[in-house]
Amino acid sequence: MKFKDYYEILGCAKDTSQDDIKKAYRRLARKFHPDVNKNPEAEERFKEIGEAYEVLNDAEKRKAYDRFGSNWKAGQDFEPPPGWDTGFDFHQTRQGYAGAHDFSDFFETLFGGRGFTTDTDPHVGPRGFMSRGQDIHAKIEITLEDSYSGSSRTITLNKTVLGQGNRLISHPSSLNVTLPRGIIEGQQIRLEGQGSPGMNGPSGDLFLEIVFARHPLFNVQKRDILLSLPVAPWEAALGAIIKVPTLGGLVDLKIPPNSQNGKRLRLKGRGISSKSQTGDQYITLIIMTPPATTQQQKALYEQMSRLFSFNPRN
Repeated sequence: MKFKDYYEILGCAKDTSQDDIKKAYRRLARKFHPDVNKNPEAEERFKEIGEAYEVLNDAEKRKAYDRFGSNWKAGQDFEPPPGWDTGFDFHQTRQGYAGAHDFSDFFETLFGGRGFTTDTDPHVGPRGFMSRGQDIHAKIEITLEDSYSGSSRTITLNKTVLGQGNRLISHPSSLNVTLPRGIIEGQQIRLEGQGSPGMNGPSGDLFLEIVFARHPLFNVQKRDILLSLPVAPWEAALGAIIKVPTLGGLVDLKIPPNSQNGKRLRLKGRGISSKSQTGDQYITLIIMTPPATTQQQKALYEQMSRLFSFNPRN
């Protein structure tokens, strides 16, 4: 039995991450798929790539493979020692390959044929290969109001589906997406089975990453909502109660007397809140000075300059 270096087959190093293992497999599978590549050797190469991915994409199988990999050399016969697979469970896999005889003796000896379907499996296609479809990652832009209250959205994606002759074609698909209350930018919504179709196997999943649309009034910092609020000098000096916008509507904000430009006030619980986490709204005061355009207004400013012994540069 010949040893096969699965890492070399996929063009990966031994410390390659699971995500990069998957990327390498997808790239090679597309290149050598028999429906795409008409080279007589493509189908055998395709099976070899699938065999390597079956092991390296499964965390437990990969651990078992790595346990003995340093002791195997090309051309060396191998018989696993008794109890070699203790602590590993290969009876249930997310994807399998029909007919273990289609794969190397090394694979069958190492894993005992477990995790495979049989040639009589009614779900196996004519090529005897079973693979789960690829996951699809996309971004969905929502408003802060969508996140604050929870919402739903209908989106249209161009999905890859299997057409006649098992050829991949692009097809528009509409999906209704529920946006849970309190979801924030960077989080993902998983739609099971809405990814790319599998090859005689289940479809992958669709992962939608949340992106916030630009808001005309607010900025956002994780769960906190930020608002710059213009106020008049007398409102800042004397104190006032002002109605300010929030994602939930207008609320009264009390401005303390003698507030300075840049003072920060908090509205507790007025940010983006979920069942377990609470956000606040922070208001930064921006004192706006009215222009003096009439003689009376100019006279008032002159009077203020005499009444106040105030130098902002001290």
